[in-house]
Amino acid sequence: MIIEDKNNINTPTSSNPNKKETEETYTIPKENETKDNTKTDSSSSNIIEDNEEQNNTEINITDLSDHVVEEINPEDYLDTDKIDIPPMLIDQIIGQDEAVETIKKAAKQRRNVLLIGEPGIGKSMIAKAMAELLPPEDLQDILIYPNVENPNNPLVGVMPAGQGVKVLENSKRQMKGQEEKRNIITISLIVLIMAIGFATNQLLTAIIAVGIVFFALYQMKPKSQQSVPKLLVNSADKKVAPFIDATGAHAGALLGDVRHDPYQSGGLGTPAHERVESGMIHRANKGVLYIDEIGTMTMKTQQELLTALQEHQYQITGQSDTSSGAMVRTNAVPCDFVLVASGNLEVLKDMHIALRSRIRGYGYEVFMKDSMKDTPENRKKLGQFVAQEIKNDGRIPPFTKEAVAEVIKEAQRRAGKKDSLTLKLRDLGGLVRAAGDVAVEENASVVTVEHIFEAKKQSRTLEQQIADRYISQRKEYSVFTNQGSKIGCINGLAVIGNSSGIVLPIAAEAAPSQSKEEGKIIAAGKLGDIAKEAVQNVGAIIKKSIGTDISNYDIHIQFVQSYDGVEGDSASVSMAAAVISAIEDIPIDQTMALTGSLSVRGTVLPVGGVTYKIEAAAESGMKRVLIPASNQDDVLIDKKYMDQIEIIPVNTLPEVLEYALVDCPKKTELIKDLRSNKIEKIKEIIPNPSDMIKSNPTKSN
Repeated sequence: MIIEDKNNINTPTSSNPNKKETEETYTIPKENETKDNTKTDSSSSNIIEDNEEQNNTEINITDLSDHVVEEINPEDYLDTDKIDIPPMLIDQIIGQDEAVETIKKAAKQRRNVLLIGEPGIGKSMIAKAMAELLPPEDLQDILIYPNVENPNNPLVGVMPAGQGVKVLENSKRQMKGQEEKRNIITISLIVLIMAIGFATNQLLTAIIAVGIVFFALYQMKPKSQQSVPKLLVNSADKKVAPFIDATGAHAGALLGDVRHDPYQSGGLGTPAHERVESGMIHRANKGVLYIDEIGTMTMKTQQELLTALQEHQYQITGQSDTSSGAMVRTNAVPCDFVLVASGNLEVLKDMHIALRSRIRGYGYEVFMKDSMKDTPENRKKLGQFVAQEIKNDGRIPPFTKEAVAEVIKEAQRRAGKKDSLTLKLRDLGGLVRAAGDVAVEENASVVTVEHIFEAKKQSRTLEQQIADRYISQRKEYSVFTNQGSKIGCINGLAVIGNSSGIVLPIAAEAAPSQSKEEGKIIAAGKLGDIAKEAVQNVGAIIKKSIGTDISNYDIHIQFVQSYDGVEGDSASVSMAAAVISAIEDIPIDQTMALTGSLSVRGTVLPVGGVTYKIEAAAESGMKRVLIPASNQDDVLIDKKYMDQIEIIPVNTLPEVLEYALVDCPKKTELIKDLRSNKIEKIKEIIPNPSDMIKSNPTKSN
């Protein structure tokens, strides 16, 4: 699905490509059916909110030299094999200073933490770093002992780390001595019985007697084995506190389980305590239990996790009701862990309310950053990050300082705004590894800038590949045009995924209303909820801006060939311009593309993914692109686009029309009317002071 959202949360959604475009219909009441309140109507129609000076001043075209990824001096950096990597994981975390400080406090006081943020910004790395900060001397071994009185209720033993192995070895040694004695007795009895059989010439009877004795001794064997405990959690030789990643774990793996025993009778079954299996919550005892996307767990599992978190211990039983393990329930097993849960904002609505309350009340909630300031210090941290990725991968050669500088340039571009560096380091690490693979394929001893350029071509995301094919096919079949002018047709812009822009052609037509009571706005293109709301707002904006009673029209708006759907409101400006073009019969310049949200008062609002949209416009052969003025600092395009595209910032709908509509007498008249009517509209909004005094006389006491 094409997502156009000003918060830049852009994710492709699967859909049926064969599904026909759907239509949404919105009614427009006739002028004479609304309440006769001229002043109120005029108030809402004040779409030109900026001062008179702004409207009468020529809009400056953005200087692209300030919005091109700058050249970085490689001499400011080092080859990665000369960069020192900190030994502690907490010191390897890049750009998340506030989260790091919180984790240090949480580790010292053993507090739970909820990390919220975009994927790939280092949430799991922070959780691992917390495990390094916890004291390893507190670790424990946990053993499960048989319960003679109630075999289905095994006992639990807890001791310092390393002691469990010794207890187990002593028990096995004792059992081995008993086995050896039993074997000696067994052999002696067999020899004695066979000797008596030979002496009395009762050989068959002796063989039967040997079988009976052997069977009796075999039946006694499991009872002797039951005295040996099972080492459930072994913490011997661990230098740091355990870190257990329980992401996606089912109930049995998370909470512990008891294996099914098909041989429950006849003395052939496995003792209950030997069938007990530890859960991740028990192996995380005195350490960190990490769960990503915690909202994907069932409510029942989250409830059980909350119980373990509160009590610091949890009984193990069989998770399947049809298993014999369901009959077994141990004593409480220690699970004194620190919970580090994570996810994006969407997981919060699926979290158990009591579990989140527990984390918030006995810990911290951290919203992690997805970008950091572009400073010399932070750039050097990115150089450290590249060195860390090379060391962790272990299969790629070191980077030259020129290659490090190129990675930093890519981090600038991916940040999506000026003076920032991206912290989506998992994706950036993918570029590092791809460049390393290219170097290995060429048998190069180091990774150079050329290897990074080649890696950028080879490691494009699916969305980028789709966008490239999308643009190519639409050019081939003339779905949109980048030259000439057309009435009611405009080149909107959209993003798919997180880093790919496309041209979104929009067509509008205004036909006489078929209803005597009201006109309709009919939108086609599988619109999402936000897009539907944007269509509704456009009708009101147009009516108030150009003064035309659009209730006399049925307005058709089509997102051309948007089979995968449209979501977001960043096409509001494009829709308004297309509809005004259709109503006023003024052509739109097809060498231009535009993006922007639109308030109900006609102000152009910021949107997301501006850089990618501009680059898509350039790739599609557009000459100019209109963007919200408030998005200017977010533009950071590749140098190759500098001479291909002209960027024009706009603040209001009239400014959009000034650039979008082709020069002609109708356009001149329309713009003139918009500007000349402003003073009258302001007079209608602000009442005359003398009228206020007359209508509200002051009362004397």
